[in-house]
Amino acid sequence: MRSWRWLLFTLAVSCFLLDQGSKYGVFRWLYNDGQGGTRQVVGGALELLTQHELTIPGQDRDTSGDTLLTTWSGSIPPRVNHGALFGIGGERKGLANGFFAAVSLLAAIGIAVWGNVRSTRHDLWLSVALGLILSGTLGNFYDRVVFGGVRDFLHFYLFEWPVFNFADCCLVVGAGILLLQAAKPAPTTGPAPEPVGMIPTPPL
Repeated sequence: MRSWRWLLFTLAVSCFLLDQGSKYGVFRWLYNDGQGGTRQVVGGALELLTQHELTIPGQDRDTSGDTLLTTWSGSIPPRVNHGALFGIGGERKGLANGFFAAVSLLAAIGIAVWGNVRSTRHDLWLSVALGLILSGTLGNFYDRVVFGGVRDFLHFYLFEWPVFNFADCCLVVGAGILLLQAAKPAPTTGPAPEPVGMIPTPPL
């Protein structure tokens, strides 16, 4: 049977890089001296939205050496989501960020182990789902470690919806595929065929 483990980890790495590239690129493009900004993607429905911390937490702290934090995103850090999806737990800030970072790390390890299970390796759609979930988990975990929270910039405003990012999209799509996989009925196995050349046994 064909192994799809390579696809799982290729998706995880490539989508992680796309997530980080989009975050750094958009926040740098719409930096505007730390004021942030917007750009329409789909008129009346979707826009790129960036916000920055105009008052930097810990004013006395020297951030000049924080290469990952400032070099590609500007000297004023982006405003981040300390909580989970929809801002759950965000009011706790550091505590929430640490908790969700730990959950993300454990989830990433669990998915990596699951992806190496024999039955998983030979399941195409399960490998795709886990690859997307792993990429989204790692993308937001990186943000929590480097930025103290998750950078969001996709704003769907056709109706009220929280700002999100590419990693969130990977998580939602991966989870959706996983749910479809779980809902799919198990294949039924019929009676074993009679051996060729053998006389069928009459029913009692």
